[in-house]
Parts: sequence; C-alpha cells; structure tokens
Amino acid sequence: MTAPVFVVEHLPSGPEFVLDGPEGRHAVSVKRLNPGEDVVLTDGRGRWAQGVVRAAEGKDRLVVSGLADVREEPEPAPRITVVQALPKGDRGELAVETMTETGVDVIVPWQAARCITQWKGDRGLKSLMKWRATAREAGKQSRRVRFPEVTDLMTTRQVAAFLAGADFAGVLHEDPGTGSEPLATAVLPGEGGIVLVVGPEGGVSPQELAAFAEAGAPAYRLGSSVLRTSTAGTAAAALLMGRTGRWG
Repeated sequence: MTAPVFVVEHLPSGPEFVLDGPEGRHAVSVKRLNPGEDVVLTDGRGRWAQGVVRAAEGKDRLVVSGLADVREEPEPAPRITVVQALPKGDRGELAVETMTETGVDVIVPWQAARCITQWKGDRGLKSLMKWRATAREAGKQSRRVRFPEVTDLMTTRQVAAFLAGADFAGVLHEDPGTGSEPLATAVLPGEGGIVLVVGPEGGVSPQELAAFAEAGAPAYRLGSSVLRTSTAGTAAAALLMGRTGRWG
C-alpha cells in the first residue's frame, strides 16, 4: 500500500518537519500513525516529499524525518477536464470525489439551462467551496500529489469559449437522434487537453448542443445505458484514462 498523503502549504527545506494543525490531528488521532511508517507531504500542486514518522506527540503533532529531496510530478498528458452540470443535493460532491479518484485534472461547474440547482450569492460560493474541499480530501485519499483544479462556475457561453480552445472536446449525450458516435472509438490526442461536457439530469438542451457543436464539441455517447449526471463524468474519465495510456 502506498504511503498516506498530507497537505502542507510549504514543503520542508530540511530533513525534519512537524506536521500539526488539522493535518497533524488527522495523522495522529485518526490515522494513528506510528514511528517507522512512511508518509508523503505535498502541496497538492505536484510537489511532494516522502519521509518517515519519527514520533507522534499529543493529539495533533507528527514529527516526520528522513525527508528526501522535494520532487515534482510532471503535468499529465493529455490533460482531462470535465465540465459538470450542477446536480441536485450532494450528488455534486459525489461527482467531484469520484472524478478526483479517477484522475481528472480540472472540474468545471456549469450552470446548464436544465439544472434544478442554482448557485447564487453566498449559497453558490459555499457550494463551490464544498466542491473544492471535496477535491482536496479525495486527492489525499487517492494518494494524488497533484489535486484537480475546481474552477469558478461557468455559464453556457463561457463553456463554449472554453471548449473552443481544447485539442479534443465533446458532449456526452444519450440521444441517438443527435448522430453521436461512441466515445470509445473517437480519435483522441496524445498531448494537449481533452474536455468533456456532462449535462444535468434533464439533459443538455438543443440550444446548448448547437452552441457546443459550433465551438467544436460534437455529441458522443458513452454506452447503451443512461448514467446519472453524478456518475457519467467518472465513467467517461475512466474510459479516457485507459485509452490515452494514463492508466498504463
């Protein structure tokens, strides 16, 4: 099993480091780490160092020694982004959690026309913070050292502009009447960026499909069954990870 991951604002410059605060409390009181166990410290942006627990002090201080040089994980290629329409309730956090575990690099919240959920004012900001906190915790759980970026909420117009800059862009859509081809047979780039759009439970509207197609993002179907918006992005990302060799 790989070593547990803990987030620090600044990686240590010396051979020893004291992990305290919420991360230290989690290491000592929840994970109950003991001397001699390996740990990884990361800034969540690709830089990390591995060390060994020297001591656990009190309830929230973990002394880590034997820290090797700080390393940097290279940027993944191709970079995979999922534009996620806002689901109902806590299904948004579920989508973020599982996409993070799968390896998605960027998650874009999207206020689609048929979204029941509306991110407005303080409520919208609170929901965005929940998504970002979920990505951070899921990144740690899945032993990532480069956590996904969760962008600000985008409108349909902003998403269309974003899609226009991708090396490959597509919209997951289950309606065979759109002429959608299987994502499993689409020609994918080996470098650059891949962007997929996942619509809300009510589906992507004809106007949105047209706007995205004009931006260079045609419709693709994932399979014969219809997935919920909270699981479609994860399933599609897993397919892309395998096809691009990132799960090699």
